[in-house]
Amino acid sequence: MTRDIRISPLTAQAFAPFGDVLNCAGDPDKIINAGLCGRFHDRAKVDVGDGRVGISLFRSELRRLPYLLDMVERHPEGSQAFIPMSMEPFLVVVADDDLRPQAFITAPGEAINFHRGVWHGVLTPLSGPGLFAVIDRIGEGPNLQEHHFDTPYRVINDD
Repeated sequence: MTRDIRISPLTAQAFAPFGDVLNCAGDPDKIINAGLCGRFHDRAKVDVGDGRVGISLFRSELRRLPYLLDMVERHPEGSQAFIPMSMEPFLVVVADDDLRPQAFITAPGEAINFHRGVWHGVLTPLSGPGLFAVIDRIGEGPNLQEHHFDTPYRVINDD
């Protein structure tokens, strides 16, 4: 038995309780490099508490829809950003403190930053193996909690 979750497009407003959407929406904040580059400045709040900022590369296996969601995780000591290194969209699953999951799909080139302590799914590329830069806290002490659902959710798309 499963419960269904429908995928919604990722918007800054819908995602705000969980984190930041990183994209190049609107005009750049600054034009740099002799006018050849637009800087979209300070798009996410990186929170590492008493740790330091780490940048890691993650290679994740392709996932398919419908996707079976049986576990979410969170990082109580810092934020975590998923930045795709391709222009392919990916699935983002988040859950509130009551562990009610929601699913979003990014637009090509969008990234996300989960706020500290937000329940979320794992990296879920939908268009081939995914390579992601992940920015998160490096430091002493445990920074990972997992919750396994007794009854999994099935993430589906209306398309």
